[in-house]
Amino acid sequence: MLTKKEKHHFYAFLSRMKYINRWGLMRNTQSENVQEHSLQVAIIAHALAVIKNTYFDGNINPYEVAVCAMFHDCSEILTGDMPTPIKYMNKEMNTAYKEIEQAANNKILSLLPMEMKDDYKDIFLQENQETEKVIKAADKISAYIKCVEEEKAGNNEFRKASETIYAAIKEFKLPEVVYFMEKFIPSFYLSLDELDL
Repeated sequence: MLTKKEKHHFYAFLSRMKYINRWGLMRNTQSENVQEHSLQVAIIAHALAVIKNTYFDGNINPYEVAVCAMFHDCSEILTGDMPTPIKYMNKEMNTAYKEIEQAANNKILSLLPMEMKDDYKDIFLQENQETEKVIKAADKISAYIKCVEEEKAGNNEFRKASETIYAAIKEFKLPEVVYFMEKFIPSFYLSLDELDL
């Protein structure tokens, strides 16, 4: 049996992502938590990497991208989900938030056994710019899908967010993002019966 000192809280702490709700300032027809969002971002990021490699001569590891995407919002267990307009209100606010996010990630990493930290440090403190860009694009696409779903449910609260997020997605200017938006996003507007299973 392990002593108290030998116990590590990392995975129990990560499981609390499901208690952090997103879109806190907006009326939602269906709530979305950080854990759900992280899985969707991982799925989309993996898809973007596969599309990049398949159609646009990319050489990016889809599995690495997916794993990094799964953990991309873990800091929000400590920080909560800060609304995007607040996070990017000005340069000072954004810089302060990044520092808080970094400190939160370091605190979460401290919950691991020393021998495992290096494996997770590369995931949490992502420094590969290509991987990071794909994950950021996947994050925006996930947010856009949330807007589509809310608007389909008759919630006009997300109309402006949808326009803003769509414009941000176009700014990435990544061919794999354009491909995903053209080939896969239209299906999110359909009902189950229209998906032709």
